[in-house]
Amino acid sequence: MAKPPRPVFRNIHVSQIVSYRLPPAGIVSILHRISGALLFLLLPFIVWLFDVSVSSEVSYERFTAAFTVGLAGLPGWVVKLVALALIWSYLHHAIAGVRHLWMDANHSVGKEQGHSSAIVVLATSLLLTALLGARLFGLY
Repeated sequence: MAKPPRPVFRNIHVSQIVSYRLPPAGIVSILHRISGALLFLLLPFIVWLFDVSVSSEVSYERFTAAFTVGLAGLPGWVVKLVALALIWSYLHHAIAGVRHLWMDANHSVGKEQGHSSAIVVLATSLLLTALLGARLFGLY
């Protein structure tokens, strides 16, 4: 009896990236890498934020002024957007990291379980970012 032909997989071309439909697990994986890179690249800014916020009362006033008045020629809303990007990066990276640890422990390695856990990661990180972003921009 003849074997059925094996499926042919091919790499996609760069021009096909926009039209390629990535599954949610792939999106979470790529965003996990992007958020980790963003956290790494903005590490000096994160250390500065922490240092200025806890050094003294005067430095804390300077810290809060960066979010209202601005910093180094940038308006305050740009500093808030950078902080919001850091908030999203941290939340997504942490939640996706827990998902990867869960999957590495062989608790959810099926296709459907990977799909649903990826949706949970995306929804949770975006919801928490929206809540903290609303607080950052003074909506509540």
